[in-house]
Amino acid sequence: MLKKLLIANRGEIAVRVIRTAKALGYRTVAVYSEADANAMHTELADEAVCIGPAQVAASYLNADAILDAARKTGADCIHPGYGFLSENASFSNACKEAGIVFVGPPASAIELMGSKRRSKIAMHKAGVPVVPGYEGDNASDDELISAAADIGYPLMIKASAGGGGRGMRLVEKESELAGNIKRARSESRQAFGDDELILEKAVIEPRHVEIQVFADSHGNAVYLGERDCSVQRRHQKVVEEAPSPFVTPELRAAMGKAAVKAALACNYEGAGTVEFLVDKERNFYFLEMNTRLQVEHPVTELITGQDLVAWQLSVAEGLILPLAQSDIELNGHAIEVRLYAEDPSSGFTPQTGPVHVFEPAEGEGLRFDTGIRSGDTVTPHYDPMLAKVIAWGETRDQARRRLIRALEDTTVFGVTTNRYFLSRIIADNSFGAGEATTAFLQTTFNQDPSLQPTKPEIRQLALAACILIHGTSGEESWSNAPATTTPMKLDTGNEIVELLVRRMGNRLSCKLGDEHHELAITSIHNGTLCTVDNGVRQRCQYHRKGDSLYLQAFGESWQVKDLTHQPAAVANGTGSGHIQASMDGSIIDVLIEPGQTVSQGEILVILEAMKMEHPVKADCGGVVTRVLTRKGDQVKRDQLLVEITNGEVSGQESNK
Repeated sequence: MLKKLLIANRGEIAVRVIRTAKALGYRTVAVYSEADANAMHTELADEAVCIGPAQVAASYLNADAILDAARKTGADCIHPGYGFLSENASFSNACKEAGIVFVGPPASAIELMGSKRRSKIAMHKAGVPVVPGYEGDNASDDELISAAADIGYPLMIKASAGGGGRGMRLVEKESELAGNIKRARSESRQAFGDDELILEKAVIEPRHVEIQVFADSHGNAVYLGERDCSVQRRHQKVVEEAPSPFVTPELRAAMGKAAVKAALACNYEGAGTVEFLVDKERNFYFLEMNTRLQVEHPVTELITGQDLVAWQLSVAEGLILPLAQSDIELNGHAIEVRLYAEDPSSGFTPQTGPVHVFEPAEGEGLRFDTGIRSGDTVTPHYDPMLAKVIAWGETRDQARRRLIRALEDTTVFGVTTNRYFLSRIIADNSFGAGEATTAFLQTTFNQDPSLQPTKPEIRQLALAACILIHGTSGEESWSNAPATTTPMKLDTGNEIVELLVRRMGNRLSCKLGDEHHELAITSIHNGTLCTVDNGVRQRCQYHRKGDSLYLQAFGESWQVKDLTHQPAAVANGTGSGHIQASMDGSIIDVLIEPGQTVSQGEILVILEAMKMEHPVKADCGGVVTRVLTRKGDQVKRDQLLVEITNGEVSGQESNK
């Protein structure tokens, strides 16, 4: 009997595993980096051990530190979650050698399925359909180029050791092949320490459908339906649902049997996911097998009524599977989206900083898997996912409605999120019709308003004015207040606007140029503003932090900064010349030097955070007077990087 479980992970998956383990009577141990000392998962576990500094390589990828934590606490089993060491065969072996049960498959299965080349060969031998291609052992560039001529175009270059879209390239014609091979090798080498590549015939606009499989140590294996993960951005899943709106009962049975074949072929144990590409004619092809619990496993749990982590722990104890294939039933529909701290209107730039308020929506059929709370901070060290928002319904449309409402009613103030972007996807007619393929976001959805920078409308500015003026007056009721007119200057993030606000008792009139909006305030208390606008009573959530005001209504979020009482030099639209870091991260390049003349919008510094590069630009034209950072520096959000003496400078005068 296993008694104490160490969770070798962080964030929402660590929290999710801890909750099931505690419910089953296990004692739990969390591990954490120095950056996660006060994280939710460390507080939920019975014990917690610091395993190193913030850097992933020194903490969550530090197998020795994790095993040492297990020894210190007497943990007899380790759950790896997903990511980090979850698909690391060496770590699985190290656990076995230390006498600790690894809650996952044998190292041999992890190693086989970790190679796209070897796994594809094994699946072909097992009778699982595979995409036509070339899987030569450590093929050279010349061998790949020669094989491509036989495969034909378009084709996919894939990193054999890859995942998450890294080392993957779509090649449309022969002239693009050699350059893409070199780039794919370089990316694969940097991401996985292995530059082996394979080629596959490109399946154009396919569905990405995966089968949840489970196997035990007694030779039993079952499948628990499918998940449709077709809505993707850069090969990263955005929306996952079960069952797939495209899959028929006959196709489900055929894919399920193929997935079980795949599991049995590699002597699998525990939870696994066999991923397939499905073309328009419903032909399916093996893509890869993930030898761990998937991020999107909650949708399978909601339609089967099973706790997959409980199943994992049961198999790890050597028990037979809880259900036979004939006992597994699918009920209703579930959809999951990943709520990220990122800005879709700015190229999905990751966001860092404090989460002032996080209040998940409540309602029938809703589930939130999260590892954050109000007051936590999103750092640049880890994936910026805040939560998984999942909705179940008796029908797909009911699940959609519930999920849209959950996204619109969830409050996140502090960091920009993709909440509006996600709700727009779920509400989209093509998605609603079940027509979304892997090309959906790049084609049908690519002009959606959620992907474009927007300016707050006059009614949104009027709501901000209500809150800011109320904060100035300090009055609970405005019913007897005399009429007053107040000028107001607000920074909306994209521009600075000047409003003329007139207060008449509990009514407020807001004028912006030729636009005019009027509403009545019924109450304002504890972060909620209630108004009557054109005869309709509505609520607006808000949070004020200094001069910054965060608001949420109409399914959208926006932020303004009150510049009304700031000096004109700070409030002018040309910028202050004090260039600050937009987020925590490291400086990978400095493109200017003191004395250099620059123009407004010119890139000064390149900042890296969350594995992405972010240009830091001049907010005004002028002469660089000080450069306060250099390549390799670790910087904090709002840290001063460059100072510019403000002055009118044309693009021709700047030193590019």
